[in-house]
Amino acid sequence: MKLIILDRDGVINQDSDHYIKSPQEFVPLPGSLEAIARLKTAGYQVAVATNQSGIARGLFDVATLDAIHEKLAQGLAALGAHVDLIVYCPHGPDDHCACRKPGPGMYRQIGAHIGSDLRAVPVVGDSLRDLQAARAVAARPILVRTGKGLRTLAQGDGLADIPVYDDLAAVVDELLTQGPPD
Repeated sequence: MKLIILDRDGVINQDSDHYIKSPQEFVPLPGSLEAIARLKTAGYQVAVATNQSGIARGLFDVATLDAIHEKLAQGLAALGAHVDLIVYCPHGPDDHCACRKPGPGMYRQIGAHIGSDLRAVPVVGDSLRDLQAARAVAARPILVRTGKGLRTLAQGDGLADIPVYDDLAAVVDELLTQGPPD
């Protein structure tokens, strides 16, 4: 099975230290929606796992998050594509839940949904916590320089053997050239 897991903010859309709190603030990164469409054309299942602590912080509600994801769906539909599954953690960092990255809970939820372990599944993120969660389920972490990616690179911790790409489109170029992992 060809599966890829994407972080949302900073990988698919522009990120903000002040959170993406409305559909108007959801702005796809150049080439990201097209990259997802290319993955779908190549037969990949595409899942998104995203920390959304803005819910716990009272910055937006689940209905607003649904509207943001509907904007993503509409952008992809215009390209004849879709995301197969979106999972999110609504908790704050002090809630000590199992789903918030760097915890692997959302990734495990994706694995249970598709009925497969995530060994060697590519996971694209822009922060160390995305990569740590991927490692926790034996997935294949990939860092992009978009979003918080440059900040993550500058910190340098926990990045041994992690491939780094300019953006999601570059990751997809590589995946479609080399094929999925065994």
